[in-house]
Amino acid sequence: MAVLLRTTTSAAATTATGSSSAILATTFRRGGGRRLVVLPTRGSAPRRAAFTARASAKPLEVCAKASVTVPGRLGDCPFTQRVLLTIEEKHLPYDIKLVDLANKPDWFLKISPEGKVPIVKLEEQWVADSDVITQAIEEKYPEPSLATPPEKASIGSKIFSTFIGFLKSKDPNDGTEQTLLSELTSFDSYLKDNGPFINGATISAADLSLAPKLYHMEIALGHYKNWSVPDSLSHVKDYMKTIFSMDSFVKTRALQEDVIAGWRPKVMG
Repeated sequence: MAVLLRTTTSAAATTATGSSSAILATTFRRGGGRRLVVLPTRGSAPRRAAFTARASAKPLEVCAKASVTVPGRLGDCPFTQRVLLTIEEKHLPYDIKLVDLANKPDWFLKISPEGKVPIVKLEEQWVADSDVITQAIEEKYPEPSLATPPEKASIGSKIFSTFIGFLKSKDPNDGTEQTLLSELTSFDSYLKDNGPFINGATISAADLSLAPKLYHMEIALGHYKNWSVPDSLSHVKDYMKTIFSMDSFVKTRALQEDVIAGWRPKVMG
């Protein structure tokens, strides 16, 4: 369900708090003047016009979790990275406002009453929920397409929950490791027959949703369980290596220290 919240400009938000200290870093701008947008050499004039308009478009405003380990860095939310990956792959300019979620400022709570990220300003309205945000971006900016066929949209979708189950487990014999391995094995078989990405040769929204979760899985299980994806699951390992090395992923990934810190309550609790 879409969550539409009252529009609040960043300037008004800063004024409402009395200072700009609630934003932990200078607003980051991705795209805009620092991005080279190459116009398509094929296709219709309207498509070329769309790319030209995108290059000069007003940056999307994105509120994201701030790092808890290094001031001024992006935090460890995989759902926020999914949104940022979508924006990056669409070649859209954007501004990130980093929010200290342990000390949420008033201006942020006005636009996100539940105090959650990501939240993005679209069509002068603040929209929450990564599912809703990414779908809205796909509809508004259909080129390049990141659409995933409905029959493929759920591929790999159980990996994240089974990873969390294994991470939280205190009993090595409770079957949570095997459940995760079963999901990863199923995904490996799918990639072998249909890869290298979920939708075949091209990356899609399903990959941009799953990849940040696999990144968290790799770091958290490596740190807390001394566990890694078995070499026998070579297609999964290649998939992770390929996506994790993409420029858009490198730009938007969390620091390993933040991923470790973010999962600590789940492990210790």
